[in-house]
Amino acid sequence: MKYLLIVCFLFQLSTLSASAQEFKYHTVEAGETVYSIAKSYNISEEAIYKYNPDAKGNLEVSSKLVIPLSQQKKETSTETEDIQFITHTVKRKETLYRLSKDYNVEIDEIKRFNKHLYSEELKRGEEILIPQRKKAAGNTELASSRELDIPKAVNQEISETREHVVLPKETKYGIARKYGITVKELEELNPKVDVLKPGVMIRVGTDVLDEPVILTDEVFEFYEVKPKETLFGLSRKFDVSQDSLMSLNPALEDGLKIGMVLKVPNTDDEDNLPGETEDLASEAKNENANKKLDLSNKLSNFNTKELVVLLPYNLSQIDQDSISSYKDAILDDRVLRISLDFYSGVKMAVEKAKSFGISTQLKTYDTRRNVQEVTNIINSNDFSSVDAVIGPLLQNTTEAAAARLAQYNVPVISPLSNREMRSYQNLFQSRPTDEILKNAMFDYLEKNAVGKNVIIIADAAKNQEKNELTQILPNSRVILPSEAYLSAEKIKGVLSKTQENWVILESSNIGLISSTTSALNRLAREHQIKLFTTNRNSGFEDDVVDNEHLGRLNFHYPSVDKQYGDMMTEEFIEDYKEQFNMIPNQYVVRGYDLTLDILLRLASAEDLYDSFEKYTGFTEYHENKFHYTSKRNGGFYNDAVYIMSLDEELNLKVANDQ
Repeated sequence: MKYLLIVCFLFQLSTLSASAQEFKYHTVEAGETVYSIAKSYNISEEAIYKYNPDAKGNLEVSSKLVIPLSQQKKETSTETEDIQFITHTVKRKETLYRLSKDYNVEIDEIKRFNKHLYSEELKRGEEILIPQRKKAAGNTELASSRELDIPKAVNQEISETREHVVLPKETKYGIARKYGITVKELEELNPKVDVLKPGVMIRVGTDVLDEPVILTDEVFEFYEVKPKETLFGLSRKFDVSQDSLMSLNPALEDGLKIGMVLKVPNTDDEDNLPGETEDLASEAKNENANKKLDLSNKLSNFNTKELVVLLPYNLSQIDQDSISSYKDAILDDRVLRISLDFYSGVKMAVEKAKSFGISTQLKTYDTRRNVQEVTNIINSNDFSSVDAVIGPLLQNTTEAAAARLAQYNVPVISPLSNREMRSYQNLFQSRPTDEILKNAMFDYLEKNAVGKNVIIIADAAKNQEKNELTQILPNSRVILPSEAYLSAEKIKGVLSKTQENWVILESSNIGLISSTTSALNRLAREHQIKLFTTNRNSGFEDDVVDNEHLGRLNFHYPSVDKQYGDMMTEEFIEDYKEQFNMIPNQYVVRGYDLTLDILLRLASAEDLYDSFEKYTGFTEYHENKFHYTSKRNGGFYNDAVYIMSLDEELNLKVANDQ
């Protein structure tokens, strides 16, 4: 009955700074092919393959290609032969007038080389060409041929070293990285070369890095690994995921080594003073992030909020004349059930907001789980005054919505997806990814495992997690099971009777999880043991795994929500039961918590973006908390994570309460 009421209601509502003379870096987007990229730059596919031999395989999203622009230049008229271009990424609230002043160029000249601007407005995040008569700095990914290291056919020498002619702007870091050696080794090979000068011949290694472009610009820099540094620590230092570091530096597959030269995101910020001031600012930000906010006491903006909800009901597939069709669809379609539960929570949050004096104009649309339908909805409705869009649920439709609504700077909040999404300035990922959950547990272990006997049990599939844990906890002991079974005898040999034993179990294999927890449960009679994991996957929830064993081991794991109903007030439960005659589930509560948070943020600031600048702490409701952090390439993600612990009575508690 609950679902039918909501469905009926929905049917009623539904309706890099350099010259551009020779090359450009192109970042591959989803769906692009070599053919489509070549066509967009008016060059041949062979021209792309020439400078990007790896492109003959599958193109990886976010990978960079070297695009030769010389062919385009030959086709230009003699009138524009002396013009250079800067690729500018449009920022929030930028106008053509402002750009014309910043770059000292006429508005008509900008439009001339960006034809779409004759009929369209600037869109935040898009790239446009700025014509310049002389070389100028700007926000660009263009590079001259001298700044590119294009692979050439060379005769490999039999000896362990080879000759390298230093090119303009090359550094010791860049050369060492290219030839797979450390800076110290490079200096030892060339003891008489104190300063690198263009044209000087030096000795290098023969293990040439298979990389078409080495960047030393405002986007990337080189970093030499120092003693005691770990991959986890470097990922935090440069605000980039460990997977991204591995992708930028394939040599990391063989492990992190002292003196290794890594390519990392450039962290320079001209607006910040170096040294102590920068450190203090970072510490203050982290401290504020641990403060809980009550936005209901900070309300100041009582304009009616325009809220749009995009959800994948796919109601067009249901026979509208048959009640039984509704019932069958709801029973058979999990996505539909989740959508309806989530939306019922949204409606309750809107009602709750009224008690704070917040009025909301709520609209909902059926995305039909289709990217084209999302585009149609946005094109056929006025979104220019919308304060926020919640949804869609699925990754591809959410990214499509964010891309289309970027022109209005409308915030798009992804409610449930835990996948890493493409960066859009207006995209808010409200559910922490698995990587964020893992890093939260790393933080917890690093802070609290001092003085504990730490034991890591990891199968072959979790080798990366094992390596990361050993870097964070260098004194830990490691057990590598060869089969999907682990005996108590093998674990007992590394346990301590005088220290508390913290066992970290990294596996999704049900047999290994079951045998390990059973063995630990027996050993816990004579030892102090706590069990941890960085990923509570479905293996831990299987019926074969005894929950009582997990309880006795005080099982700890990272979680997006609190996962228990005690925090839901009786008033909330009774209100929901009165409307729908059932207890609210996690999707109902998620819809409620997320929506109420958005409405309170909108009412306590000028807009959603402003609320994050004004309030740096985290917000928390029934089962979810929110602390949004800006992504390096645009957009925001929620990094608020609970570390949950299970006690002997199988009660869940929050272990990382501030």
